[in-house]
Amino acid sequence: MRIRLRQIVMVAADLEAAEAAVVDALGVDLCYRDPGVATFGLRNALFPVGDKLLEIVSPTEPGTTAGRFLERRGGDGGYMVIVETDDLDDARRRIDAAGARIVFEAADEGVVGLHLHPADVGGAIVSIDATDTWGEWPWAGPTWRDHVRTDRVTDVLGVTVEADDPDAMAARWSAVLGRPVDGRRVVLDEGEIEFVPAGDRGEGVAGFRLAAADGAEPLDTVICGCRFTSA
Repeated sequence: MRIRLRQIVMVAADLEAAEAAVVDALGVDLCYRDPGVATFGLRNALFPVGDKLLEIVSPTEPGTTAGRFLERRGGDGGYMVIVETDDLDDARRRIDAAGARIVFEAADEGVVGLHLHPADVGGAIVSIDATDTWGEWPWAGPTWRDHVRTDRVTDVLGVTVEADDPDAMAARWSAVLGRPVDGRRVVLDEGEIEFVPAGDRGEGVAGFRLAAADGAEPLDTVICGCRFTSA
C-alpha cells in the first residue's frame, strides 16, 4: 500500500488577498476553481506545487464548517490535509479499526476521497483519496499540469500540526494513515506530518515545509496564518 501527501488546504476569510499572497510568495499559478465546493458553502482556488496541490477555501455563506473554523482559530489557518493512497479498501479497514468516522465520501470521475471526522484524528480534516490512475488528480481540474511553475518551490515536503498532546495526536494519525510514528512525525512514502505543542491559537495546522527550487532563496513567510518554509 502506497500513501503520500498530495494536497494541503488553507481557509481564508478573504480569498482574493490569500491568492495574491500565495502567488507572490511561492511563484505558483492558479490552475482551477472547483465548482463542487459550493456544496459546502465555499469557493476555492487551487495551485500546483510540483505534483502536489495547494488549495485555499473561503466561506460564501454563514454556518459553514470552514466559517466555524475561522471563528474557533481566530482567523485564517490550515484546514485540511489530503493524502493519496493506491488501496482505498485497506484505508477503509484502517479507519474502521482506529474507530474514526467517515463524515463524507467525495466522488468524481476517476477519484474518491474519504473525509474523516476531525474530532477522531485531531488538528485538521484528514481526507484519504484514491484515483483510478496513480498520480492523476481530478480535483485540480483537467489542465493542472499545464500550470506547474517551479521557479521558487518544487514540492510539498511536510505539514506541521499543533496539538495539546502531540504524542496522542500523532498516534491517531498513524493509525488511520498506516505508518508508524517516528518521534512525533508520521512519515509517508512522500511527505511527513509533524506534531508539535499547541500555541496560543490552540490545535490546528500551523505550517508547511516546501522544497526550494535550485538557486531560489529559502522561504520563510506566513500566509493565511500558516508558516511556509523551504530549503
